[in-house]
Amino acid sequence: MEDNITDIDYDSVQALEEFNGSHNNSGVGQLYLCATPIGNLEDITFRVLRILKEVDIIAAEDTRNSIKLLNHFEINTPMTSYHEYNKYDKAKVLVEKMLKGMSVAVITDAGTPGISDPGEELVRQALASGIKVSSVPGAAACITALTMSGQATRRFAFEAFLPADKNERKDILKELEDETRTMIIYEAPHRLLKTLKELSEVLGGSRAVTICKELTKRYENSMVTTLAEACSYYENNQPRGEYVLVIAGKDRNELKEEAQAQWLTMSEQEHVDMYIAQGLDKKEAMKAAARDRGVSKRDIYNKLLGN
Repeated sequence: MEDNITDIDYDSVQALEEFNGSHNNSGVGQLYLCATPIGNLEDITFRVLRILKEVDIIAAEDTRNSIKLLNHFEINTPMTSYHEYNKYDKAKVLVEKMLKGMSVAVITDAGTPGISDPGEELVRQALASGIKVSSVPGAAACITALTMSGQATRRFAFEAFLPADKNERKDILKELEDETRTMIIYEAPHRLLKTLKELSEVLGGSRAVTICKELTKRYENSMVTTLAEACSYYENNQPRGEYVLVIAGKDRNELKEEAQAQWLTMSEQEHVDMYIAQGLDKKEAMKAAARDRGVSKRDIYNKLLGN
C-alpha cells in the first residue's frame, strides 16, 4: 500500500494562516506573544520575524534593548514600552488600540512574554475584551535548563524568581520542602549564594541540583552538584551571569517514611482510639491506623490483643 503523501504548498499555508490569524470580520485586532532569543539570536523563529514585521505596533519590555534585535533583523515596526511598572495602564491603552483594529505583538528582553516577564496582565485584559490572543513559541530559559539538567523532566514546578518579601519567601520555601516534582528557580548573580543557602537549609544540603548559567550564550555552562556543594563553591567563586537552578524533587519514599514516622509518637492503642473518637468503628479505625503506620491491619490487631 502506497503512502498517501502530498507536497505542501507553504505559500498557501502561510496565506491561510495570515487570513485566519489576523483577518476577522469584526474589525478587532489581535494580540501576539512573541518569544525572543534568550542569548543566541539564531534562536528566533521565522514566524516571530514575520509577525513582528506585519503587526501595527510592538510592545517591548525595554525599547532600548529591543531596538537592537529589530535593527539586526531589519524590522521597522513602531515600538512602545510595556513593562512591569506600567503594565496595568498601558494594557488598557493597547487593548483600546486592538479594539479599533490594530494588531499588537509583545516582546520581552529575552524569552517568552508572561514567563517571569510582562504579558500576563495584557493577556487577561485582552481576553476579557474579546480579543484573540496567540502565543508564538520560541526560547524559554526554564525549559532549556530543564532539558539539559539531567534531572527528572516528566513533572516539574516552575517558581521563577523567589519573592523578595521576607514572609512570602519563607512561605514559598516551606511549600517547596515536600515538593516531589523537579523545581526550577531563576536567580540573579548577586543573590545566588543567599538563595542556595536558604534552599540548602530547607531542602537539605544533599539535595541534587543542576546550576545552569548564560544559556545559549558563548559561556553557557551547567554544573550538576548538591546544594551544600554549590554553597561551598560560590563562597569561593564569584557568581557571574544569569542563573537557572534545576532542583531534584523530594523522594516519594522518603516523604512516605517521614509521614509514617510522625505516628510513632503514639501507641497503636492511642492511634486506634483517635479514629474511634472521630466516629469510625473499631475495624475501620484499625485499618486507618495501619495505613498511617505503613503496616498491616493484622499487625495492629496483634498489638491491641497483646495490650
